[in-house]
Amino acid sequence: MIFFLGSFAYLSAVLQRTSLGIAGVSAAERFGGSAALLSSLAVVQLIVYASAQIPVGILIDRYGPRILMLSGTALMVAGQLTLAFAPTISIAVAGRILVGAGDAMIFISVIRLISAWFTGRIVPQLSQYMGNIGQLGQVLSAVPLAWVLHVWGWTPAFVSATSVALVALVVIAVAIRDHPEGAGDHALAKTWASALTQLRHSFRRPGTQLGFWSHYVTQSSGTVFSLLWGFPFMVYALGYEPALAAGMLTILVGAGLVFGPILGLLTARYPLRRSNIVLGIVAAMATAWTVVLLWPGEPPLWLIALLLVVIGIGGPGSLIGFDFARTFNPQRALGSANGVVNVGGFTASFVTMFLVGVILDVLDGWRVAGGAESDLYALDSFRIAFAVQYVVIGVGVAFLIRARRRTRSQLSRDEGIEVAPIWVALSRTWRHHRGRE
Repeated sequence: MIFFLGSFAYLSAVLQRTSLGIAGVSAAERFGGSAALLSSLAVVQLIVYASAQIPVGILIDRYGPRILMLSGTALMVAGQLTLAFAPTISIAVAGRILVGAGDAMIFISVIRLISAWFTGRIVPQLSQYMGNIGQLGQVLSAVPLAWVLHVWGWTPAFVSATSVALVALVVIAVAIRDHPEGAGDHALAKTWASALTQLRHSFRRPGTQLGFWSHYVTQSSGTVFSLLWGFPFMVYALGYEPALAAGMLTILVGAGLVFGPILGLLTARYPLRRSNIVLGIVAAMATAWTVVLLWPGEPPLWLIALLLVVIGIGGPGSLIGFDFARTFNPQRALGSANGVVNVGGFTASFVTMFLVGVILDVLDGWRVAGGAESDLYALDSFRIAFAVQYVVIGVGVAFLIRARRRTRSQLSRDEGIEVAPIWVALSRTWRHHRGRE
């Protein structure tokens, strides 16, 4: 019950987070402004989310996840209502700030909740299931919420999204508990000083840093596409109908539902190969984006669908970062460690999201200065703007490899565990199976 109700609370948070993704066109019509100004609605939400992760992690270690889940859901209710009735862009931004602050408290609280109620190899698998259940919130925003927005307009759409958060608030208050009965609160920090000390130790652990960079390189591409720029890209640059574009965004969720459990099993079975799984996901995303951006003319529908499948794998792939935090930190410090990890992907997301908006504005300015008609969301402009991901994620890959080297050195020094290169491990596995035959 705790697992499913906690997952429902996360589903509600994802719905509130991604509700703006299907409203990008409506937001432009309601508030006006440039692409950079429109991106500020989503960027400010992610900046607040990312900057709140470490303080929230400390609060979880100090007070437990239930209080943080209650506070976060209440903030999202206030933020979505503010956005629903916002007459200007400045009021809308204030609403998204509240949504980002509330959203920041939910995911790592549920991760901590799972670690308190379950142990062993089931934990990474449940984390994947929880992530997949939560991503159904994106389906709710892409299909029924988009329909409400189209039929009844801006305010009814965001009020209806808020109603789901209100249900989650009641569920948390009535049913969620921090730990099984009789377990006590021994895992909570007794003082602020001890909570800050745990944060400092978590941050210094190479395994926590490896989790941060794993989350950084896998999560951002899908978040940028689903949260803001995917919908305008498909509607304006590719000419899709809004209903088709909203439906296409559900492919991201479907990919997570299919591949999430597989990644959970691989993570549990091959704990010393988790970073290779992460790098494999990044390589697949880079390949898919390269084909789409270099495709002559308009990319076909099947290719965009394939891109969404591949970057959709990055969502459950990013949860591997939290498994690094879990295995390299004591339970009493998991709030801080998970907060550090969760900063990674959202830092990459808001940097990429903002840069895409800036590049689109710059390219349109050059087009107008050259005497051509303004075309802010031209396909060629999106090709150049989306290419900024190679720089942002490439930096993360370099730091991931560095953190992996330090983590393996620590394993060798403290545990006596040597991690052979992947080709050596595959060769040994092949020889082992040949020997059994």
